[in-house]
Amino acid sequence: MSNNGNASHYLITSKPHMRAKITTSRIMLDVIIALIPAILVAVINFGPQGTAVIAVSVISCVFFEWSYQKIMKKPITIGDYSAVITGILIAFGVPATVPLWTMVVAAFFAIVIVKQLFGGIGQNFVNPALAARAFLLAAYPALVTIYDFGLAPDAVVTATPLVEFATAELHTPVLGAVWNVLWGFGSTRGAIGEVATILIILGGIYLLIRKVINWRIPVFFIGTTAVMLLVFGRHGLFTGQPHYEIFLGALMLAAFFMATDYATSPMTAMGQVVFGIGCGAITAIIRLWGGFPEGVTYAILLMNLLVPLIDKLTKPRVYGAA
Repeated sequence: MSNNGNASHYLITSKPHMRAKITTSRIMLDVIIALIPAILVAVINFGPQGTAVIAVSVISCVFFEWSYQKIMKKPITIGDYSAVITGILIAFGVPATVPLWTMVVAAFFAIVIVKQLFGGIGQNFVNPALAARAFLLAAYPALVTIYDFGLAPDAVVTATPLVEFATAELHTPVLGAVWNVLWGFGSTRGAIGEVATILIILGGIYLLIRKVINWRIPVFFIGTTAVMLLVFGRHGLFTGQPHYEIFLGALMLAAFFMATDYATSPMTAMGQVVFGIGCGAITAIIRLWGGFPEGVTYAILLMNLLVPLIDKLTKPRVYGAA
């Protein structure tokens, strides 16, 4: 600062800065890469019908984001690929038998209502894909909870492996059936994103290696779910079999790809631990005593609503501050 008469002048110079090559589009592209193996298995398993569900969902999400921003005269951000990921995750949460128009409705709800009306990427307070799935469950439950084995006109309507496990008397899945769920090849019993668990896990590991996501949320999410399912088993204390249950359904997909959403998860390290534990606890409660066999959708959405409070309560204390 220099004084010249009564005027004060501040000389502002640049500080040393680190330039990071990580951009939003780069992060989103890594997420897409992590999902590609599971997408390929879905295309192989569900054929043209499953492929169409994924394609319509992605195209609709991109279109609604582009059209909303065009109408509202806002910068076009479809190049960040976030709408593409939302479309993939919406499709992964439904069976391949859903009418294609439901994907258009879900995409509109996710992109326009949940995301854009609240300010766009980073401003939404709940995960758009999960909010869209919750909307579909409420509006069209008969369409998004029926799994048609074989996808043929005379196919047998059957339960998913998770539903079978939750309702079976012995609660002991056949090892071969679990193996099919883990790898996904040849399996059509479940939502599009629920039939290749190993590939979802490998995709999550890829994101961890790339440092796109932090380990705290998925580890505490999956761990808490497993512990609670073990302790509060379906037939009494310590009768659970979490080594089966955690690989059935959408737990891995939710833990690695949905709960870790930057905009809807805590920023602090302790907050991420609390968030993961909360998601796991609610998931286990819904699975054990709720009306839905899965639980991850509502678990994450409920915890999304608590993120501002979690961040406030777990904010690191400034040294010397009262």
